[in-house]
Amino acid sequence: MDEVRTTEDLMEQLSNMNRENSVRQVFIPGKGKFTIVLQEEDPNSIATDVELNPYLKQMMNESMEAYKVGRTKSTSELLKSLSPKDFSK
Repeated sequence: MDEVRTTEDLMEQLSNMNRENSVRQVFIPGKGKFTIVLQEEDPNSIATDVELNPYLKQMMNESMEAYKVGRTKSTSELLKSLSPKDFSK
């Protein structure tokens, strides 16, 4: 059981939850023990993040525009372009 002292601690606990890790027990000093259950994940969470963060929205728009005009590589193309030299120290 993790102790939660700040809102940041609580948000960290919540952000680490997912479908496989859906139950979290926390202790808040002065309040007691809590069991938090994630009942359903928000399927639109990426879209929500993009709308809430102007920098992320700009990055996504630039990425989609680059894709439309062909300034991108597929994963296969990227992997083929890498060599062991790219990973040496």
